[in-house]
Order: sequence, then structure tokens, then C-alpha cells
Amino acid sequence: MMLDSNEAKISAKRIISRCNELAKITCMEAEITRLYLSKEHLIVNKLVGQWMQEAGMLVWQDEVGNICGRYNSTFIKTPAVILGSHLDTVKNAGRYDGILGVLSSIEVVYWLNKKNIRLKLAIEVIGFGDEEGTRFGITLLGSRAITGTWKKKWLFYTDVEEISISQAMINFGLNSNNIHNASRNVEDIVAYVELHIEQGPCLEKENLPLGVVTNIHGARRFKCKFVGESGHAGTVPMMYRRDALIAFSEWITYMEYITIKTHSQLVATVGIINCSPGAINVIPGMINFSLDIRGPKDVLLESLSYVLFKQAKRIANNRHLNFEYEEYYRTSETICDTTLQNILCTSIEKVQGKSILLPSGAGHDAVAIAERWPVAMLFIRNYRGISHNPEESVNINDIVLALQAYSDAVFRIVEEKSKYYNSH
Repeated sequence: MMLDSNEAKISAKRIISRCNELAKITCMEAEITRLYLSKEHLIVNKLVGQWMQEAGMLVWQDEVGNICGRYNSTFIKTPAVILGSHLDTVKNAGRYDGILGVLSSIEVVYWLNKKNIRLKLAIEVIGFGDEEGTRFGITLLGSRAITGTWKKKWLFYTDVEEISISQAMINFGLNSNNIHNASRNVEDIVAYVELHIEQGPCLEKENLPLGVVTNIHGARRFKCKFVGESGHAGTVPMMYRRDALIAFSEWITYMEYITIKTHSQLVATVGIINCSPGAINVIPGMINFSLDIRGPKDVLLESLSYVLFKQAKRIANNRHLNFEYEEYYRTSETICDTTLQNILCTSIEKVQGKSILLPSGAGHDAVAIAERWPVAMLFIRNYRGISHNPEESVNINDIVLALQAYSDAVFRIVEEKSKYYNSH
């Protein structure tokens, strides 16, 4: 079952309109910022839940704040193919990252319901509450609850206002004692398929609207600091200083050099820097900073982090400083299911003549879901590959093709998985 071009155009216009509507629900007046367990998150859930209901789904909000909708199959009770993505954002975000995938999934169900079509397996759509990790520093909280891999220690993590996840859940109307109820049984789900903007330039370079993800790169995140000694900016000679910022500057230049030299698909990013005490006439005594390393293989990530920290310690020793680091987040490379990849490729070839396989350097909810179920991802072209940025832009004609390929793939996946289900 594939949406015809007129149906897809109607849906694409509705998706653009709804993306614009959700963009207005933000905690920052001049930008799109929507954080997990915020009042804006609750407002978005209610609105998206309404759209799910209008599309013919049974709707509920689970125990960690994911908004879920189910479109039942022709049978009384069957497993489900899960579609979806996330509804939270980074700070000063674009309007399509995550959101486009949730709204596109709703449209697929909308047309099934409008045509009174029930498939052999159920379809569920999930708008995950936290994929970005912007508020509490832990990513994939929504999808990890589904897989039953939520850690109790996370409840004590706090945001910049020192509000813990546990307290934020209470404020949201949730009970942290019930988190385990969000976990799904392995037999209740057969596959997860996520439509997402590419967040990179590959499709645009190939002049193709759509592509299929082969693997999602692993990641390591660290809290790091150089510790020197503050002093008077006018009285301490340069040769006697223990300037933490100078040490950091030396190290970050090395970080760029060695990352490029090591492997073409490795990336390293310092996104947060705090200089202390932060006064114009005081030598910086401490630099706290984040380090995000991503790449296709665990061995590459381990090797790069080892080299970077060895160099940081060497620089610190030479300048009579200390260097410290703490890893607080890691994921391994996620391989997308080959069967699902092939189905997506076939569906994409039907609408654009050819398909392309490409990796994802960004993390997705599929990373967590893949720990229990087969996953696949369909990428849609994003203008200049810009993402996590207000300039994020998707062509409506590309959305039309994506909806056609997505709907066709969902039908094919249900057919494929129902054979297995019926034989057991």
C-alpha cells in the first residue's frame, strides 16, 4: 500500500503546518527549545495525542512521558510495528528534527484509517519524550524506558536549576515508581522504523531526496577540566602562570588535528566551555568543558579518547596543571536490520528510481530500540545538512516522496513480519 501523489501532497502540507504549530510551543521566546518533562512537553503531548486520535488510534501517555498511539490489526491481538521519533529539541533548534518522523507516521495511519484498511499486524506511533538529552544530560530516556533499560540512578540527575528527574516527573504528573510499566514485552513488537531528516549533506550532494541508514555511529561523552591557579592579570609574569585556558587552547588544537588524522568518520566536539573565575583581570584557574566523540567502531572511539586524554595530561604536566575527566555517556555502533534495509531500499527505488545507503553520525531513538528489536531508518534530504539549528529546512516535495516510500515500506514490513508471526 503506497499513498498516491495526491494523498501524499495533502499529508505533506498538513505536516508542514503542524511542524510550524509545534515550533510555537517553546520555553524560549525567540527560539525553538522544548525540554523533556517541561510544561511545553506536556502541551505538545496533548496536541500530538489529539492528532493521533483523529487518525484513528487508541492514545495514551506512558509512565515516562512518551505519547503513544495504536492502530489495531485485523486480529484481536497482534504484535506491532513501531513508527516514530522524538518530540523534544536541543536549544535553539530547528522544527523538523524528530518531529517530522512522528508526524509522518501519524499520516501513514491516517490514510489507513480513512480507507478503512487494517493490516495483519498493529501499527503503533510513539513520540518519544527525550532523545536529545538537553535538559538532564542523558539521551534516549524515552526509548530506554520502552526497552526496560532505564537506570534508577538517573532519577537523581539534575538540570541547570537543580531540579532532579524525579521531581520533574512529579511536576509533569508522573510517578517514578511506575517507570517499569513503560517497558514493553519483546514479543509485543516486531520492528521499529524511523523516518528522520538526514542531519548531514550526503543526500543533497547526491541530489537524492531519500536514503537508507546502514548503521548509527557510537558515541562517548565526557566532563573534563584543566585545573591551574587563578592570579592577578597584571602582576603574575607569563612564565610563572598556571593558566588553564592556555592549556585548553593547546589541547583543543591538537584534538582537531589528531581526530582528522585518525579516521575520516571520527568526529570530536567541545560544545560547552566554562572559564573560572571568569573575570577580565584574573588568570583563568579552571576550565570545565564537555567532549563528545563519535564514530563507527568502538575500537576507534576508545583509541581516540585514549590519545586525547594522554595529550591533555602531557600538556597539564608541562604547565604544572592537573587534568581530570569523567565519562558519563556511551553508546556502541548500532547496525540497522538488513531485511528492513532492503525493504526500505525497494520502496525508495519505486519513488526516486534508485536508493542510497549511508551511515548516521547522529544518535537516534533507534539506538536504544535496537537493543531488543530490529530497527531501520529512512533519511530525508535536509537543506545543506543543517540541523540542531533554526535554519533546518525540508522541501515539501521531498516529504511527498518520503510519505510514499514510508507507507509502502510499512506495508511490506508488516507483510514480511506477519509471515513469521503466523508461522509461530
